[in-house]
Amino acid sequence: MSKQKTIKAPFSVIGIGLHTGQKATLTVNPAAENHGFKFQRVDVEGEPIINADADLVVDTSRSTTLEKNGVRVHTTEHILAALSGMEIDNALIQLDGPEIPIMDGSAFPFVEAINQVGIVEQEADKKYFVVTENLTYEDSERQTEMLLVPQDEFRLTVMVDYNSPTLGTQHAHMYHIGEFESEISKCRTFVFLRELEILAKNGLIKGGDVDNAIVLVDKPLPQEKLDEIADLLGKPHIKIEEAGVLNNIKLHHQNEPARHKLLDIIGDLALVGRPIKGHVLAARPGHKGNVDFAKIIKKEIKKSLKQGPKVDLTKDPVFDINDIEKLLPHRYPFLLIDKVMEVSETHIVGVKNITQNEPQFTGHFPGNPVMPGVLQVEAMAQCGGIMVLKNLPDPENYMTYFMKIDNVKFKRKVIPGDTIVFHLEILTPIRRGICHMGGKGYVNGNVCVEAELMAQIVKEKNIEKVTEAV
Repeated sequence: MSKQKTIKAPFSVIGIGLHTGQKATLTVNPAAENHGFKFQRVDVEGEPIINADADLVVDTSRSTTLEKNGVRVHTTEHILAALSGMEIDNALIQLDGPEIPIMDGSAFPFVEAINQVGIVEQEADKKYFVVTENLTYEDSERQTEMLLVPQDEFRLTVMVDYNSPTLGTQHAHMYHIGEFESEISKCRTFVFLRELEILAKNGLIKGGDVDNAIVLVDKPLPQEKLDEIADLLGKPHIKIEEAGVLNNIKLHHQNEPARHKLLDIIGDLALVGRPIKGHVLAARPGHKGNVDFAKIIKKEIKKSLKQGPKVDLTKDPVFDINDIEKLLPHRYPFLLIDKVMEVSETHIVGVKNITQNEPQFTGHFPGNPVMPGVLQVEAMAQCGGIMVLKNLPDPENYMTYFMKIDNVKFKRKVIPGDTIVFHLEILTPIRRGICHMGGKGYVNGNVCVEAELMAQIVKEKNIEKVTEAV
C-alpha cells in the first residue's frame, strides 16, 4: 500500500490574484495524516478554515471558488493541482487575502517550492477511490463530456476544441501521476483576446497580465476596440497585426492549452478528497464540469463506503483457514473467521460464512436461527487480531485480549446462508501493545454490525499450555 505524504516544512509565495487583483501571501504547511487539504483565511477574524471540498464550491467562472460561512477562497485549482500532482495528501494552506496568487499562470512555482522543502512519507496508507464501474457526466450546453473508467492508476486524457483557427483541436494525456511535474505543471492558463472585454466587465481578471496568461488572438481587432480593452484592464495600448499568441512568448508545448486544461482537472478533482485510481477522459472540460464531476465521484465514494469493500470472494485469499489457525489460538467452535482477502499494517478484510451447522443455532433461536450479536463482535475482534499479529515476527507467542468495546451497533440480523465481510482499520497508532480499531461487518453490501475495539497484545510465557487450554 502507498503511504500518505505531506511536505517536510512550510513554504510561502507572494503574488497577485488573477481575478481579484489583490496581493496575498500563500503559506503551505505540513499536516497530520488524514487531514487532507484545507484552506485557512488568516486575514479574517477567527482565521476560519475551509475544506477543499467540491460541495463547498460556489463559483466556477474561469476559476474555482470555495466558500464557507461567507468566507471565500478564489482560484484554488493551481495549488491543489501542484499538491495532488506531487502526490501529497495532507496540507494546511494559509492565505492572507481572498485569492491564491496566480504566479505565472501554472502550477510550477508551487511545485518548485514543494521540491525545495521536500516531501515526507507518513505512516497511514493512502485512501484511494478505486474505480470499479464507469462514471459519466455531460453538459450539453457547454458540450462538455467526462468519463471515468477503471484503471490501476490515475490517468488523464483531454480534448479541447473552441472552434478557433488559432487553437484548433488539441489533445493531451498523462499516463500516470509521475508525469505531472515534467509534462503538465509548467503549462499556463490561457484566454482568447475576444474574451477579455467580457471578463473585465464582469469584474474578473483584475490581476491579468501577459506574464501570467497566454493570450490567443483569433483575428486582429480594430485598434479602437484594442484601446478600449486596454483601458478596461488598465494596460498600455498595443497594436496587433496578425493572429497568434499576443505576447509572443514561447509555448512550453505545442498543445500547452490542452495540457493546462488537464492541470485544471487535477486541481478540481482534488476536491473529491481522495486520490483516484481510474482513467478520466474529458472533452471540452471547464471548471464547472470538473466540479460537477467531482461531486458525482464524491457521491460514488459515499455509496461505496455504505456498501463496504468490494471483495471478489472467488479469488484466492491472502490467508486461508490453515494460515489463520497459525495466527489465532482459537479452535472449533470458537474460530469465527474463515479467510482473509486483504491485509496491511493498518487494515484488514476478513470473511465469515454463516452455516446452519454452527452450534449456536441449536438454541438461538430454534426455528428462527439468528447469529448472536456478541459472536459477530467476537468475529470482528478475531479479524482485528489477525491484522495485528501478522506483523509480529513470532505471532504464535502472542495473544490479543479485549480491553474495551465502544459504539456497538447492530443494523440487521444475520442468518445461516449469509456471508459477513469484515473491514477493520487502525484508528490510532499501536503503542505499548494497545491497539485501537474501528470496524464494520457487511452482508450483501449492507452494514450488519459496527464497533470500535481496543485490545492489548500480550506475550505469553506458557503459550503452549494456554493454547491447549483453549
